[in-house]
Amino acid sequence: MTPGLLVTLLAEEPSKTGPDFGKASPVGLLVVVLLLIGVFALVWSMNRHLKKIPASFDAPEGDESVGATEVSRQAEERSREPADSDTEEHRRESGE
Repeated sequence: MTPGLLVTLLAEEPSKTGPDFGKASPVGLLVVVLLLIGVFALVWSMNRHLKKIPASFDAPEGDESVGATEVSRQAEERSREPADSDTEEHRRESGE
């Protein structure tokens, strides 16, 4: 574009202006207010949930729950045992 054409386009009067041009409607205000209320409710709810989170997820000392090595040992023992019900279901499905 040449600078002369650009100046001409910028200098033109807006062609579609009426008495309500550039004014917001009450529906727009209602939408904005409802969005602000929704954002406020979400932030309030998030803060309530964040207050329930413990400061640390580490297990407290002296906790007598099952340790990770115990869980892995139990899973290994279960994998060695044949599951009779699984084998029977597999036979029924395959048609043997």
